Amino acid sequence: MQTHAAKRVEITIERVMQSRLTDALSAAGVTGYTILPVYGGSGRSGPWSRSGQVSKAGGMVQVVCIIRPDRLDALLESAFAVVERHIGVVCITDCDVLRAERF
Repeated sequence: MQTHAAKRVEITIERVMQSRLTDALSAAGVTGYTILPVYGGSGRSGPWSRSGQVSKAGGMVQVVCIIRPDRLDALLESAFAVVERHIGVVCITDCDVLRAERF
């Protein structure tokens, strides 16, 4: 079966910034993404957890998208404009997809 090179981009960001980030991704031509809840973790400031928070607004989400490599720069420029002023992590990995026309 033939596979095609792609990029997987994972952006972990404060939940309140989710719509700004997805709007920026759409403006950059990203046609699909998945949003996952982030329940906790550990970073520069130590461990953290969403438990005990009054609302979900204070939590984090992870936006995952898979794109063609030629679209990566536009995505990163748009995403970084949102992420640079807020808590957030951007990870990029190489991946292979089976149906390239979907990306």
